[in-house]
Amino acid sequence: MAVISNAVTIADAGAFSASLGSKVLIKTITLSSAAGTIDFVNGASSVVFDGTYPIYKFEFLNLHPATDDVDLTFQVDVGTGTSYAQTITSTAFQAFHGENGANEVVAYKSDRDLAQGTGFQPIAQDSGNGNDESMSGELTIFSPSSSTFIKHFTGLGTSLYSGDASLQIHIAGYVNTTTALTRIRFKFSSGNIDSGTIKLYGIKDS
Repeated sequence: MAVISNAVTIADAGAFSASLGSKVLIKTITLSSAAGTIDFVNGASSVVFDGTYPIYKFEFLNLHPATDDVDLTFQVDVGTGTSYAQTITSTAFQAFHGENGANEVVAYKSDRDLAQGTGFQPIAQDSGNGNDESMSGELTIFSPSSSTFIKHFTGLGTSLYSGDASLQIHIAGYVNTTTALTRIRFKFSSGNIDSGTIKLYGIKDS
């Protein structure tokens, strides 16, 4: 199908698709039992997280925490390191709306950002652990294997808040290293990940 404006074809299907790049599924991890962390390590268990793709995207599908009122978080590491304590500077804001129609708010979240910090960066906030409660969202990391630039990321997570509300947090920032990232770890701020799925995609330039 072509894109046509005023009877002039401005893009055909192939050109339009190429300009958007293509998304390639690399790895799916679905928990069969509760776990404290979920790790994606380049070169292990068919994971690719290197210079093969310029952009990597993680998608979170109904991650259910064992503990009430917790944040999904992430950290990264380089080489064969397993400390997951790289230096991050980030920004964060939230949108909130209660099931009762009250407490609508959009606000900056200074307690969910990092300023040259080495802790875990929140992606989702205050997820409940009720039977029907979970979080979903995404995290995008740009050029993780660059040896020239720091590593930018953007993300968002939406949760059924433990206090019966819709809560979404938007984050962005950078990992302040020019060393290639080789691994990433996801965990809740307290307790296990009870169930859920994380998908890793590589996104091509064209």
